[in-house]
Amino acid sequence: MSTAGLALAGVSAAYRGTEVLHAVDLAVARGELLVVLGPSGAGKSTVLRVVAGLEPVTGGRVLIAGRDVTALRPGRRNVSMVFQSYALFPHLTVAENIAFGLEVRDVPRSAARERARAAAETVGCAELLGRRPGQLSGGERQRVALARALVREPDVFLLDEPLSNLDQALRVEMRAELRALHDRLGATMVHVTHDQTEALVLADRIAVLRDGRVEQVGTPEEVWRRPASVFVARFVGSPAMNLLPADAFTPAGDPPPGVGGTRIGFRPEAVGLADPTSTDAGGTAVVDRVEVVGEDAYAYLTLSGGHPVVARVPAARRPAPGSAVRVTVRWPDAHLFDTSGRRVGPA
Repeated sequence: MSTAGLALAGVSAAYRGTEVLHAVDLAVARGELLVVLGPSGAGKSTVLRVVAGLEPVTGGRVLIAGRDVTALRPGRRNVSMVFQSYALFPHLTVAENIAFGLEVRDVPRSAARERARAAAETVGCAELLGRRPGQLSGGERQRVALARALVREPDVFLLDEPLSNLDQALRVEMRAELRALHDRLGATMVHVTHDQTEALVLADRIAVLRDGRVEQVGTPEEVWRRPASVFVARFVGSPAMNLLPADAFTPAGDPPPGVGGTRIGFRPEAVGLADPTSTDAGGTAVVDRVEVVGEDAYAYLTLSGGHPVVARVPAARRPAPGSAVRVTVRWPDAHLFDTSGRRVGPA
C-alpha cells in the first residue's frame, strides 16, 4: 500500500437498503489520474462518496495515502471533491469561495487568502477573485471549483462529472486544461464520467464500472484494444463494436478456426466494403443507411443472414443507401467472447 494514493479493498456499499457497490477492489497509484467510467446507475458517484466519507461502507476498507480511513469522518480524510454543480456559495466572492474551506479550519485569514490567490493562478482564474459566481461563465465556475479543491492540498482529488454542464467546445478545452493541471501537480485524482471520449483522453488508467462491479481496469489503449468483456466492448466506442454470433460469418468471409460456440466482436473500422461483383472473399450485405461525419462515413448494413453490421469508411467512398456491397472483416482486429460475455482472446 505504500505507493497507493488510494485503495478500495473489497468495498461494498448500500443506498436505502439496496447494495450498489459489490466488493470493489481498486488501487490508484500516487500521482495517477484514474477515470471511473460507466453508464448511469453503475455506482460511479457512490465510489467517490465512499472515498470522501459521505456514504458508509457495508464491507471492506478504504485507504488513503496508506491510512485506513474507513471509520474516519469526511473532514479527517484529507480529500477534495469537485461536484457536477460546482456548489459555489453565491453570496461570496471567488476569493472567499476558494478560501472558505481553509478559514473554517482556522487558517488565518491572510494566509487563507494568499493560498486562494496562488490556487487561482494555478488554474487560471486569478483575474476573477473579486467577482461572485453569478457573474461567471460555466468554464469560469469550473476553474473556481478546481481552485477551491486545490487550495486544501489534499491527498486525493475526487472529480464527479465536473465537465458535464459545459457545452461541447468548452468541454474539450477544459478537459485539456484538467489533464495539464494534473501533470503540473502530480496529484492523485479520481475522475468520474459516463463520457467514453473524456475517459480515453484524460486517463492514465480507466476503471469500467457496471452495476456496482469493476468490469476492467487498464490504460485507455488496453480498454480500447483488449476489452475484457462484451459490456466493455460495446460501451467504449461510438458507434459501438459490432457483436455477432460466430455462425454469422459463414457467408461473410473466412473466419479463423475454432470460433464455434463463441461470439465475435470487431469495431467498424475493421470492416471492409467492396463492390458486390468483387472476387474478394466475403459475404453480401444491404446498405440500410449512411451517416457522414466529416471525413468519415458510417454505413449501417444488414448481412445476408439478417445480422446488423456498422462499417467505418472514407466519406468520399461511401456506399449508397439501398445498394448491395461485399463485406469483409480484418480478423486480426477481431475479438472472441465466451457465452458468459468474457473476452477469451483475439480472433
